[in-house]
Amino acid sequence: MIVSTLTGHESRGRTIEAYHDLLTRGSLAEDSAAVLDQQLRVAGLFFGDRPLCSVLRPRFLSLADYREIASASALVGQAFEKVRIAAMKDAALRAQFGLLDWEEVLVHADPGYAAASPTSRLDAFFASPEQGGLKFTEYNAETPAGAAYNDALSKAFLALPVMQAFQATHFPLPIPSAPGVVDALLRAFRQWRGTSEAPRVVILDWKEVPTASEFVLFEREFSARGIEVFIGDPRDAEFSNGKLTVAGRPVTMIYKRVLIDELVNREGLESPVVRAVRAGAVCMVNSFGCKLLHKKASLAVLSDERQATLLSADEQAAVQRHVPWTRVVEERKTQHASGTVDLVPHIAAHREQLVLKPNDEYGGKGIVLGWTVDDAVWQDAIRTALREPYIVQERVTLPSEPWPTLVDGALHIGDRMLDTAPFMTDGTLMNGCLTRIATDPLLNVTAGGGSNVPTFLVETR
Repeated sequence: MIVSTLTGHESRGRTIEAYHDLLTRGSLAEDSAAVLDQQLRVAGLFFGDRPLCSVLRPRFLSLADYREIASASALVGQAFEKVRIAAMKDAALRAQFGLLDWEEVLVHADPGYAAASPTSRLDAFFASPEQGGLKFTEYNAETPAGAAYNDALSKAFLALPVMQAFQATHFPLPIPSAPGVVDALLRAFRQWRGTSEAPRVVILDWKEVPTASEFVLFEREFSARGIEVFIGDPRDAEFSNGKLTVAGRPVTMIYKRVLIDELVNREGLESPVVRAVRAGAVCMVNSFGCKLLHKKASLAVLSDERQATLLSADEQAAVQRHVPWTRVVEERKTQHASGTVDLVPHIAAHREQLVLKPNDEYGGKGIVLGWTVDDAVWQDAIRTALREPYIVQERVTLPSEPWPTLVDGALHIGDRMLDTAPFMTDGTLMNGCLTRIATDPLLNVTAGGGSNVPTFLVETR
């Protein structure tokens, strides 16, 4: 029976202390580290050749935390979709996203289903209310990774001796994420097909990518539902007689993990995959239309004063509260909390409070954190941002928590920064949460600077 509910950052801190206290007892830390290592190896939980998780504690959220994140995500997701729909009808608005010429062509391809991004992920930082609260800093609307990793890590952590001891005083509840991804894919396919027929699925990406181990986990998720599925490479695709095959196997649905930029740059607009999707011969999720919101500029367009009338009062309030001030870098005047500002001089004068991000990179590439560089580097970054598509975003508080790890046989507890990245289906429904931790402020596993941990709901007994 639950007699109390965790609320706020202080209660979460007490829960963390209780878990860490268990690790100091007897051989629980050593035993748990050994079990975690074994679980990671058995499940293949590696990013390239690096273990996916290097600490002995999962992320803890209270039910109140989860509700807060889910509610904010839904409102911001609704706002994104309203802006996307408006932009598809308005070339001037669409231009604010900075689409390349070939992207402008592809985003108009009809995917055969309603949502441009049936599966997506909002990347955020969840600090205390005094430090700014929940702030969404990016929107992964194209190839959100990590859902199956989160579930597999949750299973691994439930096997740890320390988690068994922790359950004497707490209810740790995993939050499954991969089933929501698969459900979203199948809903999109049914809309595209118009029947309940089962798809023939290929999980599509290059053979050599470091996330390939997650494809195996998703392959199992599909197979468990009796769905024909395999992992394929775009280079093995053929499109003829109105049918797409990959490595000789017929395909009716693509679970697209390959980035559209890489697909087009390597294989071209006339590649078999692109031609098959544009011809409506195969259902691809996410669609080419996802590129609009996947642009880093999407947060700038969403929060720009010029788009305010597109949103309801609740959506405007959510964007204002949860999206840090973000603008496309260009010569213009715009609104800021301090009033109307001349954008480029404002960027130059407020280096310590700002971040510059390229519109089209990922994995932390090209990001310049103003407070980590000097004025000369910042001025050079501004010149780059005026030549190439860039956004500027206000600095947000990066929360940190203590994390336990075993170093040379001894328990070590040290602070690491963490993010909060809710998985979304159809843009508005939260299905679990990715958490990444790191000592580097970019907190990016792809860039080699972080580690994944599973996210649990926790209530006291």
